[in-house]
Parts: sequence; C-alpha cells; structure tokens
Amino acid sequence: MSPQRARLRWNGDAVTDAIRDAAARGVLLGAEHVLAASRQRVPINEGTLERSGATSVDEQQLVAAVSYDTPYATRVHEDMTARHSPGRSAKYLESVLPETAGEVQALIAAQIRRALR
Repeated sequence: MSPQRARLRWNGDAVTDAIRDAAARGVLLGAEHVLAASRQRVPINEGTLERSGATSVDEQQLVAAVSYDTPYATRVHEDMTARHSPGRSAKYLESVLPETAGEVQALIAAQIRRALR
C-alpha cells in the first residue's frame, strides 16, 4: 500500500482577521441593541435625552460603550427619587444591561459564525 499524501494550506492569519472583524461588528450590533433597549426606558420630557444616546466601539480592544450626552444625563440616570412616566425610569441604561446580555452574546456569536462560513 502506497503512502497517502495530502496538502494543507494554512490560512490562520486570514481566519483570525476575519473573526476579529466579525466580533467587532457583533460588538457594535450588541451596543446598538443595548441603546435601543435603554431608549425604551429613558425618561422623556422633550426627547432630548433620548436622542442624545449613542454607541461607540474600540475595534482593537473589542469594547463598546453606550452613552447619553446631555448635561443632565447622569443626574436623571442616578436620581431614584424622581417620578417618571409609566415604563420610564432612572437607571435606564444600567437596568437593561443584565437583561440584554444574552442577546448581545448571540449577536456577536452570529457575526462570528457568519464569518466562518
């Protein structure tokens, strides 16, 4: 019986780059999902606070941030004594993080799976 030969082409660097790019896309989608969920809870007076919400991603570190950019965003977020419309509350950003964690993980995983097809 003659020995079998096989050739293997290693594309490890290209695969690693594709996975990293996909993970960065997933992190961005996850941040946007958290932003959308928090916008459902942000207290509304005129809508300025809600419209100030934004996401940012550090693709090198694979870290995302969700923020609200008004002079009073922190105060509204932290004031547990303030009264808000039904469904709206303080901790509008902090409270959605544990609730959306599984969905964020699924968004990241889906992007990575798509890249590996």
